Amino acid sequence: MIKVKVDAQDTAESVEQIKNVIGGEIEERWGQYTLNVSNDKANGSIRFITFDWGVSLLELDITFFDEVLIQVDTSDFNPISFYYCLEGYCGHKFGYQPKDDIKIMEQFQSVILTNRDGGITDRYFPKDVKISQTVIQVRRKPFLRKRLNQGEELNKQLYKVFLDTDHEKVFAYYGSYNLKIAEVMTSIKKIKAKGMVRIMMIEGYVYQILSMHMMQHNKEVMNKRPQTSLLKRELKKIRSYAKKIEKNIAKDFSLEEISTETGLTQAKLQEGFKLLYNKTVTEYIRNARLELARDYIATTEMNISEVVYSIGFTSRSYFSKIFKEKFGLSPSEFKNSKKSAQVVG
Repeated sequence: MIKVKVDAQDTAESVEQIKNVIGGEIEERWGQYTLNVSNDKANGSIRFITFDWGVSLLELDITFFDEVLIQVDTSDFNPISFYYCLEGYCGHKFGYQPKDDIKIMEQFQSVILTNRDGGITDRYFPKDVKISQTVIQVRRKPFLRKRLNQGEELNKQLYKVFLDTDHEKVFAYYGSYNLKIAEVMTSIKKIKAKGMVRIMMIEGYVYQILSMHMMQHNKEVMNKRPQTSLLKRELKKIRSYAKKIEKNIAKDFSLEEISTETGLTQAKLQEGFKLLYNKTVTEYIRNARLELARDYIATTEMNISEVVYSIGFTSRSYFSKIFKEKFGLSPSEFKNSKKSAQVVG
């Protein structure tokens, strides 16, 4: 087992201490630091960005070739940490707990943790398992000062954790699966912009993920945990098929066909799409087509009829009707507004 001791006072120092044990090189671009590792201990990267409102983003995309134990003592730094695994899993326990009390952070699970002042946190990573995880760390004092002026955004239990600026309390929340956070994490990985624009886009997504963790915690504490009969593997199938729909948007998908391909009943498909996207299957397909149509109208020379048929609609009048319902303008009005903006620019 590889053991790493971290007693740094911020995320940057923590990654430096990890590097001293597992090796690799750290590079910096526009405030984003990346530890790249490719050796007999690990392969992958650990990235982090620190924002001026008391929050840092730590992203792990790495496979360890031996079990790893990271013992963290962040007495003064001691953030509230919001964890989410897009791929793989890892373990956690507070230092005062027995060794067998390790709790698993499962794939797609929302987890919020903070230790008491002077406490040790143990993080476990399995051998030969690809880990893709985000950890959003919140330093309470600057966050409260800059971003959290009212407690109304949080339920009372979580708000007390934010107000515990002397780090006297332990807090642990292992929530249900949240695939909506997975969609935002995937969006971060797809950002193609560079420089400061990239950092600003990431910052927006970080705030969105943080809000999603908080809202889920709030709902579940208030006994509003989403009720579903679906298993995690079934939710993953639905998420995967939703991506297939986006890639084949002109195809005439039927609920019966999707049910056959996924092995899920039509009732489960409808339940899963409502849970993940707040839409029925038909509504999801229609919305995806409209979003793509808007992009085509705004960024290509295609005329409206070409756009209609390229996204799988057969009636231009029906397309115009639902486009205006969604975006407030007819397709022609939207196209003209884009042309006017280009002329002015």
